[in-house]
Amino acid sequence: MAKLSGKEIQKLARSIVTENPGGIRYSVLVEKISQQTPETPKNTIHGAVWNLDTIFPNEISKPSRGLFTPTKSGNDTVGVGSTEQIAPTGAKIKESEFYAPFAEWLKNDLDEVTAVVSLGGASLKSKWGTPDVVGIYKPLASNLIKFPIEIVSVEIKIDPQFPVVAFGQAVAYRLFSTKTYIAMPTTLTEEDQSRLESLCMLFGVGLVLFDLNKDTPQFSIRVRAQRFSPDMFYVNEFADRLKHHDADVFEELFG
Repeated sequence: MAKLSGKEIQKLARSIVTENPGGIRYSVLVEKISQQTPETPKNTIHGAVWNLDTIFPNEISKPSRGLFTPTKSGNDTVGVGSTEQIAPTGAKIKESEFYAPFAEWLKNDLDEVTAVVSLGGASLKSKWGTPDVVGIYKPLASNLIKFPIEIVSVEIKIDPQFPVVAFGQAVAYRLFSTKTYIAMPTTLTEEDQSRLESLCMLFGVGLVLFDLNKDTPQFSIRVRAQRFSPDMFYVNEFADRLKHHDADVFEELFG
């Protein structure tokens, strides 16, 4: 087989990545291409495929270091648990109705962030990194001593049957967040609340309880989130996804 050009290598690489929905490691991808086109120098292959996710962002993603995956469609499931519940008053409520009130409470009452937005759902198309609410704590012009920007992520559930799912998602957000919070309804059972509080204290995740009343949710802090150093690879990966999803929201937070 004749030596391939850079464009031909990228075409072959795209087809190989597509055939591996679970993802393929960079070294494995290079080796597969080399096996199919032994006349092509490996250095040429490396030069053509190292940034496939940047060249083909709509087709290929890089969810972690050295791993290429086909970009998932917006129909992929990224959350678990009901996003609608019947409130004690008998009214039907939606999880999304609590995003904005929590964002306001996080900024004005808890004073954890200086800028905050509601994301929620599958807006960023990633089960690993789509918080319902995300805020930024950054230095103000009046601060004499500047400090690094902190990302605060929140997972909100109105279904009391899924505390473990909420905890798992909040821990996953630690990859790119300095602090993470879980917000669960007060209809949580005593046993689940006790176990969730213990887990949150052990792992430094914040816990907030609230009433299933969209007008007066009465958010109550049970465990304060601890501060951790996120992985900067995932911080930038999250920021990149957010900027592509909504440039205005990105500027509101990071601008």
